Amino acid sequence: MMACMSKSCQILGTHLSFGNTVSHSHIRTRRRFLPNLHRKRYWAPSLQRHVTLMVSVKGMRTIDRRGIDAIVQELAARGEL
Repeated sequence: MMACMSKSCQILGTHLSFGNTVSHSHIRTRRRFLPNLHRKRYWAPSLQRHVTLMVSVKGMRTIDRRGIDAIVQELAARGEL
């Protein structure tokens, strides 16, 4: 059973933010801006296992650029893995 996860990226920390919806008559109502999050499974060669992460699309690009091993090492140092 998985624990309830917040709506934030495990890599970048991108999270829910708030703002206003402005209508044509300029009436402002509060709204939420949700990050584009995906549950993604990566193979971590350093751990010899799969790692499931909640990442934003920008976080996926960061993993592609820096490599999953560097990201896994940071997550382990923070205690998130």
